[in-house]
Amino acid sequence: MVDELELLKKDWQKKGEHLPKLSYDEIYKMIWKKSSSIVKWIFYISIIEFVFWAGINIVFSDPNSMQELKAMHIYNVMMVLNIVNYGVILYFIFSFYKNYRKISFTDSSKKLMGAILKVKKTVTHYVWFNLIIFTITMLISIYGVLVYGPEGKKIIESALQDVNEITFWIMVSIISMVFIAVLLLLIWLFYKLLYGILLKKLKENYNDLKKLEV
Repeated sequence: MVDELELLKKDWQKKGEHLPKLSYDEIYKMIWKKSSSIVKWIFYISIIEFVFWAGINIVFSDPNSMQELKAMHIYNVMMVLNIVNYGVILYFIFSFYKNYRKISFTDSSKKLMGAILKVKKTVTHYVWFNLIIFTITMLISIYGVLVYGPEGKKIIESALQDVNEITFWIMVSIISMVFIAVLLLLIWLFYKLLYGILLKKLKENYNDLKKLEV
């Protein structure tokens, strides 16, 4: 089905006398309605994402896993990290909701354009936060496994028989950075697919509003 907004845009530019031109307000209302719907979906998706990852975390937070974290001396820092993570994500979800409410009650194109830019900024910060918290979590986990984990100790002892300690830790750092970089790329692509399409549509709406203001 052809996008109704695209039809309106074409009709707005139509010069033929056999079709009536649509007013500024009619096209603005269509852009406003579409933008509001997009931001609402961003809000819904963030909730679904939060529930999904929280569920995964609960499933894997069994007593054995907790004991392993304690054995690796990273239990406390991981718990603090989880609290910070959930707190900040809930803040972002609330921000998405406020953005949706703001757009829903916007009554001018300039305010709508400002609200769209605010949504884009919030989503960008949200994605960056998730990438940063993931990186910190991975670094702490790798440290705990290598330094305190039984398998990690075996790896270190075996490796130090062939290379000196400085060389070993340089190699570990390089491998860890490459591994984390690959995972970050995959996560970024996931967010690019998840939120990128919606943000692209919002950008199109923003450009259409700029044309209306000319």
